[in-house]
Amino acid sequence: MNEAQTPYQLLGEQGIRDLCDAFYDIMDTLPEAAGVRAMHAADLNPVKGKLAEYLIGWMGGPPIYADKYGTVCMTTPHEPYHIGPEERDQWLLCMDRALERIGASEEVTAMLKIPMFRIADAVRNREGPSAATTNPDIIAAG
Repeated sequence: MNEAQTPYQLLGEQGIRDLCDAFYDIMDTLPEAAGVRAMHAADLNPVKGKLAEYLIGWMGGPPIYADKYGTVCMTTPHEPYHIGPEERDQWLLCMDRALERIGASEEVTAMLKIPMFRIADAVRNREGPSAATTNPDIIAAG
């Protein structure tokens, strides 16, 4: 009988780094992700590396992120941002497209579907639509 493998074992460290590169490249260009993209700095390279380090440990690999930054608390760094269901879903759309782009297997994609939703939903800190979709001043400025 085969032993169950972790996403880290199936993707490898480079595969996870490729996933994060694809994720942010998609976020940077996908019109449907404009809301979540606006929460990020112009230069996405630092956050690409940081997400990769986090996901490597989260997916069963070495705890690179925890070794560098200490305890992992996903909600604290996201507190300043309006993250509602719309932004959560934009993030998940980018991750789904990134998994497709890197050619992740159906096994890995299925393995990550519910846990990725849980992470994205855990950082949600608002219930309704974003301010950008409800405030005409923000829409006009954007």
